[in-house]
This record gives sequence, structure tokens and C-alpha cells, in this order.
Amino acid sequence: MTPLVEKNVWEVVPRPTDKSMVSSIWIYKVKKATYGSVEKHKAIFVAKGFYKVEGINYDETFFPVVRYLSIRSILALSVQMGWKIHHMDVKTTLLNDMIEEKVYI
Repeated sequence: MTPLVEKNVWEVVPRPTDKSMVSSIWIYKVKKATYGSVEKHKAIFVAKGFYKVEGINYDETFFPVVRYLSIRSILALSVQMGWKIHHMDVKTTLLNDMIEEKVYI
């Protein structure tokens, strides 16, 4: 929750009567180490976009997901071309973009 608070991603407002609401949930997961001990606790805040109604609170969404075939192709190409591969993990990626629409959760 800390990144959400630090980036100031929401504002608490009175519930509008003329707007539909998008419900949301917190998903909790315990990440375990090799021998079963708890490594860390993880949580993610998810808006349930499947409750949207077209024409009212509906717009296109895009969430990039890589395919294993793409990864294998890039690795094979990098070996043939002698390229170096670097890995980067971006946390809170979706918090780094501004949206113009108002979304009520």
C-alpha cells in the first residue's frame, strides 16, 4: 500500500449518485522460501474491471504480457548476434501513468 500512498493515486470523495462504481479487492499472497519458511508477504490492489458497462464506465484497457515464445526468440537471436541481455523488474508500473478519466472505486 505504501507505493499507492506515496504516489497519491487516489482522493477520497463522497460517493456520486449519478456515477457507477467499480468494485475492488486486495489480493494477498505469502511468498515462501525454498524450505517453506515465509520469505515475504505480498499484496496487490485490483479493480474489478469486468463489472464495467459499455457506454457508461467502459473503455479499452491494455496490460502487456510477454509470451514465452517471444522470450525464447529474443534469447536465441541474442546468442547468434552476440548481444548482452539485461533483466529489469519494474515495480508499480501502472502507477507511473496518468489517466484522464475519473474512476470511482
